[in-house]
Amino acid sequence: MAEESESAPPPRPFWSGIIAFGLVSLPVSLFPANRGKSVSLSMVDEQGNPLRRRYYCEKENRPLEQEEIVRGYPIENGRFVLVEDEELEALAPEKTREIDLRRFVPQNEVNPVFFERGYFLAPDTASTKAYRLLARSMEEEQRVGIATFVMRDKEYIIAIMSERGILRAETLRFYDEIRTPEQVGLPEQEKAEKKLTRILKQAIQKNSSKTFDPGLLADVQSARVLEMVDEKLATESDILDEPDEADVQDGEVVDLIQILKERLQGKHVKQAREPRNDNSASLSRDELYEKARQLHIHGRSKMNKNELISALRKNGEEGRRA
Repeated sequence: MAEESESAPPPRPFWSGIIAFGLVSLPVSLFPANRGKSVSLSMVDEQGNPLRRRYYCEKENRPLEQEEIVRGYPIENGRFVLVEDEELEALAPEKTREIDLRRFVPQNEVNPVFFERGYFLAPDTASTKAYRLLARSMEEEQRVGIATFVMRDKEYIIAIMSERGILRAETLRFYDEIRTPEQVGLPEQEKAEKKLTRILKQAIQKNSSKTFDPGLLADVQSARVLEMVDEKLATESDILDEPDEADVQDGEVVDLIQILKERLQGKHVKQAREPRNDNSASLSRDELYEKARQLHIHGRSKMNKNELISALRKNGEEGRRA
């Protein structure tokens, strides 16, 4: 349960291109400045079977298959404008390997409230001198570069900053995503009492330090969770075994509770004995799978909904001929 080692191999860049402004082209690679949480909990049932999220239609009271799902822009109650994947692809920005550095602005003018996610910009080995020159110039002038670039079919606006000779970037939230104090409903400023002001200043001075200690950002809650997990491992308490392969078919998690309910109601047994009353198309994939299991149809775990329907109908025809 140890945290990520500092000696672990460095992460690989997930984007490479050039910073372009004026006649300058500087090859760089983009590295994430953030890493995932050290504690990640998976969702399982009481038997240790992994769970997955599925889209569910409340009106028809059934889960949906992927091919049944489309995108829609809501315009009013119950009405949507249908948007196809091909239409979104046509609107996607042109893929380039260029960070278009549009302008430099004063560093104190960029409000951190716009910052969304941090990255490091590393130089190409052949452009180290130009990289250091740009970083030093930006730091001396206390300027931040505002740029755009395309990553994974989406255009981002970023702020490029220099700190101690290293360039880093912050993706920026769009202007209309930020609330104003008026929208939040903050009270208007009032004139403070001198006595209260003096007390607050003394408290600030008492708890001040000359430098910022990164230890102040320690994830105490995650450390507590890991400590609890270690204790459970040491005492071998509350440990779930891996799910039985019979309950998970090629990554398809079977809804055991729903199957149990339907068995108790005799639903599947009745449908298996009366194949002529074919209502397979109205059943979910899980319901079709259970029917196929009852009839011992081979290869059922790899079949999609339509393939299960065909297999069940074929099985019924063979049964009648027999």
